[in-house]
Formats: sequence, structure tokens, C-alpha cells
Amino acid sequence: MPEGPSIVILREEAARFKGKTIARAEGNTRTLDLPSLEGAKIKAVRSFGKQFLIALPNTALRIHFMLFGSYRIDERKASAPRLSLQCTDGSELNFYACSVRQIDADLDGAYDWRGDVMSPDWDPALARKKLRAAPDLLACDALLDQDIFAGVGNIIKNEVLFRIRLHPLARIGDLPAPKLRQLVEQARQYSFDFLEWKKQFVLKQHWLAHTKSTCPRCHIPFKKGHLGQSRRRSFYCERCQKRYA
Repeated sequence: MPEGPSIVILREEAARFKGKTIARAEGNTRTLDLPSLEGAKIKAVRSFGKQFLIALPNTALRIHFMLFGSYRIDERKASAPRLSLQCTDGSELNFYACSVRQIDADLDGAYDWRGDVMSPDWDPALARKKLRAAPDLLACDALLDQDIFAGVGNIIKNEVLFRIRLHPLARIGDLPAPKLRQLVEQARQYSFDFLEWKKQFVLKQHWLAHTKSTCPRCHIPFKKGHLGQSRRRSFYCERCQKRYA
């Protein structure tokens, strides 16, 4: 599942589609009235967390890549696209194995950009307020809560928890204030580190915990498990990541 930084890369790559007119819309999606999109001018391409957004005059398209989604710009895969937008100048956007929905054209009314960890409007104080309102939430679930940290996925979760030495099963209500602040700060910082490493094609070289078998600090085996309500994979060290229970 692409995380927020990967969607930012797509947004940057697709920025040149702003102002282009859709000549043909096709695909195997059942959620869109494809003919109604033809002739529409693309007003903007945006992102919110793990969602890619295409703003049109009277509606907007929300694309979520789920577990196995992908995209191609000005080229196609052998498989049928979920959505293909072909513009009058011959350029095209193609999306595969993803969720596509039409949403309200007023994206600023539909989204609170303060909750997107990669947005210039990100509000860390609001994130801390939401966390304090959920004291029983586990750290591993908190980071994956898209209402608090839109864009954070499992890679970022594991790496942030290791970076700040926090056990994934630590309760948010048990964290001292400096650790809570560090959690919020590093959720954003690591997302931007992820973005730069991804652009340089060296992301995996910087993983310290995700999918690893040995703690690089303590040199003992990592614990592994599908933890929390999310049941996503966690990789963590019982010695250097504190639980605060």
C-alpha cells in the first residue's frame, strides 16, 4: 500500500496535467460516470494522506491505491486500467487495481489539511490533542490512524517507533509529554526523509526496523507480530523500545 510520500511523488509527476482537458475517460471502474468526465478541464491535482485527488470543475476524483494499486503516466500496462484519462494533447493518466470514487468538488471543504503529515498546513498541536483524547490507543494503532496521521503507513510506523525508542504496544495515555511530542514530530520528519530516499531510490537501504531480523542498536533478534487493532506487521526490540506500561 503506497504511503503518503509515494502519493506526493505521484502528485508532483502529475502536476503538468493541470489545465489539460480530458478527451476520453475509460476503464473498468463501476463507480464513475465516465462519459460525464469527457470535456472537463483538470483544475488541480492534489494529495491527502494516501489519497490522490483530481479536481474537475463540477466534481473531484479520489484514487486510493489499496494494497496493490499502481499508475502509469503516458504509458500503459498490459492489464486493463481501473481508470484511464486521456487528454486532448495525447497525454494520459492510467490507474490500476485501485479504488476510484467521485467526491465533492470542494476539496477544501471535504478535507482538513491540518491532518496530513506532509501538508504545509500540518498542525502538530491538533495531532497531540487527538492523541490525548484517546489514552487507550496503542502506539502502533495511533500512527496508522488516518484521522490523526494521514499518510503514515506501516513502514513509517515501524521506523518511527524504532527511531524514538517506543514499543508498539505502549499506550498513548502512558507516554510522558516529551515522548508524545517526539512521536508527533517524527511522524512528519520520517515522512519527509522517506520522500527524499524514495526519490533517490535508496529507501530500503535506510530501513532500520521494517522487515529486519536484528536490532542494529542492541544486536539481538527483533520481535515480530501482527499487533494492535490494525493487525499490521510490527518489527521491534524489547530492549531499547520502551513500553511505558
